[in-house]
Amino acid sequence: MTIAETSGSPTRLQGKYGAMVVCWILGLGSLVSWNSMLTIGDYYYNLFPKYHPSRVLTLVYQPFALGTMAILAYNESKIDTRQRNLTGYILFFISTFALLVLDLATSGKGGIGNFIGICIIVAAFGVADAHVQGGMVGDLSFMCPEFIQSFLAGLAASGALTSALRLITKAAFEKLNNGLRKGTMLFLAISTFFEFLCILLYAFIFPKLPIVKYYRSKAASEGSKTVSADLAAGGIYMEATQGAEDDDEQQRLSNKQLFNQNIDYALDLYLIYVLTLSIFPGFLYENTGSHHKLGSWYALVLIAMYNLFDLISRYIPLVECLKIKSRKGLMIAILSRFLLIPAFYFTAKYGGQGWMIMLTSFLGLTNGHLTVCVLTEAPKGYKGPEQNALGNLLVLFLLAGIFSGVALDWLWLIGSKQQF
Repeated sequence: MTIAETSGSPTRLQGKYGAMVVCWILGLGSLVSWNSMLTIGDYYYNLFPKYHPSRVLTLVYQPFALGTMAILAYNESKIDTRQRNLTGYILFFISTFALLVLDLATSGKGGIGNFIGICIIVAAFGVADAHVQGGMVGDLSFMCPEFIQSFLAGLAASGALTSALRLITKAAFEKLNNGLRKGTMLFLAISTFFEFLCILLYAFIFPKLPIVKYYRSKAASEGSKTVSADLAAGGIYMEATQGAEDDDEQQRLSNKQLFNQNIDYALDLYLIYVLTLSIFPGFLYENTGSHHKLGSWYALVLIAMYNLFDLISRYIPLVECLKIKSRKGLMIAILSRFLLIPAFYFTAKYGGQGWMIMLTSFLGLTNGHLTVCVLTEAPKGYKGPEQNALGNLLVLFLLAGIFSGVALDWLWLIGSKQQF
């Protein structure tokens, strides 16, 4: 395979920090819509008090995300990454805007019809998430680890940003007539803007950065067929030789081989998110007890503390001595997190709100740190096409963990008065 570029050879490290900033914003855009749904949970609990919105909407979201991701991961070597990621960001933008329009059209009324409409939009979020998260992680897996770390930090930043905005809008509009709804509308408008910004950045800025062109050219020379459109957007055109492509295809490890070699990493991500989503957000909204003094602010504070520490923890692996590189060490740390389940149960039943805030912060701290450790260590030692495939496989198991955690989250309702 030969590669021709219209504007000179890219310098390997040129544009690295600019690319990290773009990756951070693209990560933020990958989850800002969904985190918006979680963060305005207080508004939806006000509209649909009998429908358990935080749990039901999460349960709607995940099957669509997981099912779409399974299809995309199976066919990742045949899917153009640029088309996949742009499709995801555009769908995020349209869906977030639709959420805003739906509320305006219905004047913020409750009822089963409006709730079903929100569920349909949430399903679209799930499809978009599978396109973007798998596509971006796969794409960044064959670049430098700082890119995927920045992207993952952006994912967490979406939660921290939405929580901060939600607290600000709640404080600003709480005493106004219909203030809760007005704050939510402003909140969704800001989220819609971020999604539009991500479309522009990915389409016109990211593919033209020299370091990005370098890594994509390297991946193409190793047999990757998924980067051709992104290379073309950056001014690089590939001239493929059929025999060379066939050799690359034969030399590349299959998805099954990659899975067998990395089954522990896949299980790591599954277990991280099984635990996290069995507690966040449903338990924090509905099962934290009645001992708190923060009133309607309590769940928002808990969500904000989780998101803040999830963001902070994703920068900890940048300090090499704090990064867990041992595969066995990662598994031990991840299994140890399951002690948080009895800790949350007894804290909700007997503890004070300070203990609950501390536990929620620790949940976010371990979630972000361990996620970055796994996703930056796993791709090392593989060729570009294999790293892309492995990134997709790992995101598939991450989403499977989220889906399982969401389902298990309903077990907290056993014996609770808040049931259908």
